[in-house]
Amino acid sequence: MSTNVSRLEDLGRELGEAIAETPAYERFEEAKAAVEHDDEAQAKIREVERLRDEFVAARETGEATQDHVGELQRAQNELHGMPVMEEYLNAQEALQNQLEAVNRAISEPLAVDFGGEAGGCCQD
Repeated sequence: MSTNVSRLEDLGRELGEAIAETPAYERFEEAKAAVEHDDEAQAKIREVERLRDEFVAARETGEATQDHVGELQRAQNELHGMPVMEEYLNAQEALQNQLEAVNRAISEPLAVDFGGEAGGCCQD
């Protein structure tokens, strides 16, 4: 049994390494690094996070308004409209699509959604 588990772990590592070598993953890593090193994008991310925290706090106290929502949406739209962030989001979506295809390929012979339900018990 341990030989089978060890082999499965080896296959999992090989799959991870193969995914890391795909153009989609490399594009994602490059886009992520570009966002991390872009001062303007980082400032906008901090602003969105601050506004989100303020909105959550206001909502918890019953003081949230449409102005809070609008300001948060405006900041998020500005962030997502930045070319460096657009590239990151596009690269993230492409990688996510690729990983979903891998998940389907793994799940198909198991008759279970490997990435979504394999850890659950007795789900209907």
